Amino acid sequence: MNDADKRLLNELSDSETQKADAYNIRKNGKSIDRKTNPFVQIIPKEGNQGIDIYVKENTLLSVVHIPVILTESGLTDVVYNDFHIGKNANVIILAGCGVHNDEHKDTEHDGIHRFYLEENAKVKYIEKHYGEGLGKGKKILNPVTEIYMKNGSNMTMDTIQIKGVDTTERKTIGILESNTILVINEKILTEGHQNAKTIFQVDLNGENASTHVTSRSVATENSYQEFISDITGNAPSYAHVECDAIIKGNGQVKAIPEIYAKNPEANLIHEATIGKIAGEQLTKLMSLGLSEKDAEDVIIKGFLK
Repeated sequence: MNDADKRLLNELSDSETQKADAYNIRKNGKSIDRKTNPFVQIIPKEGNQGIDIYVKENTLLSVVHIPVILTESGLTDVVYNDFHIGKNANVIILAGCGVHNDEHKDTEHDGIHRFYLEENAKVKYIEKHYGEGLGKGKKILNPVTEIYMKNGSNMTMDTIQIKGVDTTERKTIGILESNTILVINEKILTEGHQNAKTIFQVDLNGENASTHVTSRSVATENSYQEFISDITGNAPSYAHVECDAIIKGNGQVKAIPEIYAKNPEANLIHEATIGKIAGEQLTKLMSLGLSEKDAEDVIIKGFLK
């Protein structure tokens, strides 16, 4: 790997990355390094791009890292990764994509991740996206995450778009059986003329299934964001969806909530707040000697932290 590769991987890293005891690093459509262990197997798919990750039942506190980096302008990379999480397993999975594009052709990564959680399995999933480069070619990322949860399983998904992504459509689908918990935390920053669309579709099919979706986003300059949530309660269940967005400059944000209670004991809540940076916050920081721009940057970083 060269310096650009290492820089991209660093942007996708997390405090847990150094603890990874299994990993698969993909560059420009090909796996360049892989490590497995007796508890986590990573197997290339036959006849298709991608890998199958098998976490054995009763595995505790394993860390798996599967980053993707793209440095070839004009490349469209599509990958299918399936995660099979065994009964009672507890695992941290770190993923994401970093794109470097200095040329005029568009570079795109479409990652389709499917999670199959067995009974009482627990997953912490962290996904980061980042783009950089001086070329006119766009950095395009379209992640799809499908989550299938059996009785008693628990999953937390932190999805973060750091910066530099020109166009993205992000779709997350959750199918929840009884006594399951799905927590999703999304953070997105868009600048310039960037566009971001996120779709959350969750079906609460089992008794005591619950989900909590939180989206925090900042749209600056001339960028546009669209947030769509579609939550269906098919059983006695609970859902809470929050969309909080800050607009700066000519940024635009649209929130489209849909909650559908098909069971009288489904308790579904949606909240949305969209607005500019509060004047009191700016005044307070500027009184400490910060310029208006620096004060805005501090507020935005704190909001997306």
